[in-house]
Amino acid sequence: MFLPCDLREWVPQDHIVHFILDAVEQIPTAHFQVNDRGTGSEQYPPAMMLALLIYSYATGRFGSRTIEAATHSDVAVRYVCANLHPDHSSICEFRVVNKAAFRAAFVSVLQLAQQLRLTRVGAVSVDGTKIQANASKHAAVSYQRAGEMIEQLELEVKELMERAEQAEAKEAQETLDIPAELARREKRVAALKQARQVIEQRAKEMAAAQQEDYQAKQAKRQVQRDAGQKPRGKEPAEPSEAPDPKTQYNFTDPESRIMKAGNGQHFEQSYNAQAAVDEQMLIVGERVSVAPNDKEELVPTVAAISPVIVDEVKAVLVDSGFYSEAAVQAVEEKPEGTPTGVTVYAAVEKLSHHKTVADLLPQPEPAAPGPEATAKEIMAHRLKTQVGKALYKLRKQTVEPVFGIIKEVMGFRRFLLRGRERVSLEWTLVCVSYNLKRMFTLKNLVPAR
Repeated sequence: MFLPCDLREWVPQDHIVHFILDAVEQIPTAHFQVNDRGTGSEQYPPAMMLALLIYSYATGRFGSRTIEAATHSDVAVRYVCANLHPDHSSICEFRVVNKAAFRAAFVSVLQLAQQLRLTRVGAVSVDGTKIQANASKHAAVSYQRAGEMIEQLELEVKELMERAEQAEAKEAQETLDIPAELARREKRVAALKQARQVIEQRAKEMAAAQQEDYQAKQAKRQVQRDAGQKPRGKEPAEPSEAPDPKTQYNFTDPESRIMKAGNGQHFEQSYNAQAAVDEQMLIVGERVSVAPNDKEELVPTVAAISPVIVDEVKAVLVDSGFYSEAAVQAVEEKPEGTPTGVTVYAAVEKLSHHKTVADLLPQPEPAAPGPEATAKEIMAHRLKTQVGKALYKLRKQTVEPVFGIIKEVMGFRRFLLRGRERVSLEWTLVCVSYNLKRMFTLKNLVPAR
């Protein structure tokens, strides 16, 4: 008697849930996996489950049990689910097995944004932010410490075996449960050896990846020597396959890394979540990296920009953490040497936030660098031009606020899933949810055309 016949009577017409449901209707659901008939599990429509996850993430609900509880207590969530109540297991399973479908949803949402004329993609800002992994940094061990612990545990195993032999010879009953202690230590030794093997393999892979860059630098310096010029800077060090003794391995989520967090004064077990953002603060490219810094992330993050809008990109804006001559060249030139039509604007030094009175006055265009200028000097000049200043200012107004909204407004600060593949899936879901939330705001700001 007290409930309405239709839940729509309890959800305002201007509520975001209506926009999300309309958007999900435009997303093809052929990619989605559902429970097979005959398994005994309850069946839920893929579109409903997708809308449930998107609305939940957009409103700060990330855990499957929290989402399940909201299907009973939140009117808007009940409306999304048509008064059904998917259990937390079904929600979690749907989220984990539908990576390809969430990728397709990301593209479909950008296509919808284009149809609504909500995109502006002349310049794209690229940046990364550290998101905590679902693992404690205290569950990690360094390469050096793992070796020390293996030696210590092997001595303890030897001691336990000697005590067992002595007890057997005396036919005495040992108060210590030696078999259980042996099994516990042998299991720990095996885990530590695996950790060292993984770290060693990563070191080899990193050295192989850096070898080509090292050879290119050596070749360039040799050309300079042959021309009678003195190469600038230090001689590049040849990549080593020897692991860094401080390299960490986490037993809870081995693919996560210890990374500097906040203002760089402390460390967290994290992933490096990358995003490319257009001028309307929509995420147009996303990926997850395990690199603790952004030095090698420019090329793969630009490559992750959706094919829906990649042809419209004319400028890429990044901070000094992304800059390297090789990365800029890879973005601006095709492998055959022809230009891609994309110009990179990258800071090559720290820029002061304070502006003097002289900075507020009109500045003349800086003199063009000479023919002997280095790539770094050319990039510095590019940012000092009026066009460069105007474009680079967009980076602070686009990508940095996006991460602020995701962390502060949506409240997403820690991945719930583990492993890089599943974490990438969850980051895609976060980006889809953010984009629809942003599109809803833009749609209300932009007058009808």
